[in-house]
Amino acid sequence: MAVPELTNTKSPRVKAAKRLAKRAFRERDRAFLAEGPQAVREALSSPGVVTELFATADAEARHGDIVAAARAAGVPVFGASGEVMSELAQTVTPQGLLAVCRFVHVPLAEAVPPGTGLVAVLTHVRDPGNAGTVLRTADAAGADAVVFTDASVDPYNGKCVRASAGSLFHLPVVTGTPVADAVARLKSAGLRVFAADGSAEGTLDDVDLSGPAAWLFGNEAWGLPKDVLELADEVVRVPIYGRAESLNLATAAAVCLYASARAQRAASPEG
Repeated sequence: MAVPELTNTKSPRVKAAKRLAKRAFRERDRAFLAEGPQAVREALSSPGVVTELFATADAEARHGDIVAAARAAGVPVFGASGEVMSELAQTVTPQGLLAVCRFVHVPLAEAVPPGTGLVAVLTHVRDPGNAGTVLRTADAAGADAVVFTDASVDPYNGKCVRASAGSLFHLPVVTGTPVADAVARLKSAGLRVFAADGSAEGTLDDVDLSGPAAWLFGNEAWGLPKDVLELADEVVRVPIYGRAESLNLATAAAVCLYASARAQRAASPEG
């Protein structure tokens, strides 16, 4: 059974969890919040990541399997009143489950060993929703890792965690790496580095994507800086066949990553 329900929004435990909404406290405590059944379920699939779970009575009734899995893993489970959950949650309509998690990122060299096939690199990406969606898309496309450079949003931002829909816990994630260091490592591991840029002359239709590839994705409003474009082996754009002025970052990333994944699978002896 859970401990008695937490009802005081000013209690030390609630305050300690709530402050993780701020990046400075996340970095100090090396912890972040994962909200909702999907994120919590996936966090629990990584042993040792979840350190505490808050659950309303209604959420425990609806998601008893998740709460049971937490208890089985030795994770302290705390009952939370609706008021406490509203204080902790970063959504308008809380889903009643919220986990405190340890940081999960790994060193660049560990995420990109020789033989890596597909990597997404976010550089100067500031919108957490876009970043989380790219992370989720990279996971779906079978990417081996996602790199958040030091000029990009914090992947532990609540909106980014939610947008990743659990993918943050599925594949190696690197944070805070200078883009030049990331590109150097990618090239040394045998990947061809492509930069996605809407003003490029060449298009996705013009390049051979059958080999190991890394994709650089930039800021939605102003793209990739010139010095970053110069680091890439090739700069390409997603072709626009209709009248749309452009694609948003997450959609363009999905097209590029899936193009690479499809070409690699077609070139593989296994198909």
